[in-house]
Amino acid sequence: MEPRNNTRIAEFLLLGFSEEPELQPLIFELFLSMYLITVFGNLLIILATISDSHLHTPMYFFLSNLSFVDIGFTSTTIPKMLVNIQMQNRAITYAGCITQMYFFILFVELDNFLLTVMAYDRFVAICHPLQYTVIMSPWLCVLLVMVSWILSTLHSLLHSLLVLRLSFCAHVELPHFFCEINEVIHLACSDTFLNDVAIYVAAVLLAVGPLSGIFYSYSKIVSSICAISSAQGKYKAFSTCASHLSVVSLFYGTSLAVYLGSDVIQNLHSTATASVMYTVVTPMLNPFIYSLRNKDIKRALRRLLGREPIKGSIALLLKNCPCYQDSKDQRQKC
Repeated sequence: MEPRNNTRIAEFLLLGFSEEPELQPLIFELFLSMYLITVFGNLLIILATISDSHLHTPMYFFLSNLSFVDIGFTSTTIPKMLVNIQMQNRAITYAGCITQMYFFILFVELDNFLLTVMAYDRFVAICHPLQYTVIMSPWLCVLLVMVSWILSTLHSLLHSLLVLRLSFCAHVELPHFFCEINEVIHLACSDTFLNDVAIYVAAVLLAVGPLSGIFYSYSKIVSSICAISSAQGKYKAFSTCASHLSVVSLFYGTSLAVYLGSDVIQNLHSTATASVMYTVVTPMLNPFIYSLRNKDIKRALRRLLGREPIKGSIALLLKNCPCYQDSKDQRQKC
């Protein structure tokens, strides 16, 4: 067996989407726009949830956490790609690559767990509405988020430590726009058996498990909705989980399509382009999906942006005023 004297390399090269110079300004403007929309949209969701007391519920608590994770998700990959395009330099340091890989896996798993927790929240709200406030207590909501962070941190730390033990040869070109773990492992010139086992085991436990929980929750939700007699009641029940179901379908549909189809796709640049769907497009669309058909979010955003009608605020103030009485005989105002 030949000795390897280059176990630690200085940097990787991210090939990105295209090597043609004339396409780089277009790619830069496109991804900069999507990144700004993602950060601004998810930040608005977080601020609206915090500022509006009507949104201090488990559903919007989980939504604000999901928005925070989506900001971190895109911030892990896009800024580095934009800097490389602007500086006309495709390099990323060895330490920077491992760090990017760590945070990417962390935020992917957090997305995975939070979507599962939100499915459970919708299951309790629709299937056990009378016990919802008891089951989904504040301490349970915080506990579910904390467990999601702990499991995601341990998962990403495991993969990062396993990659650190690998040695890399001279060919260190990554046909991607970020340090995707499978692409990095394929460049190693040492044994990657433990890395492959860890990826497959984690895929079963941390991907199939939560996805099964989501399917189970929505099977019970569909059964409960079908048992509702009135059409209006069915529509109202379905509308409470339609946004979440759309996000789940978009996230898992695009990510599974990329990884299951990676063996079929021969062009590696096509794999990088397909990865944009769940790494960039999905976090960008989440604020729109949750706000377009959600009256509570719309009202909170109008208040946050200073466009809430004053009439409604005055009426609410008078209604809560203890010295305001309205009766048939007299009306005493504050």
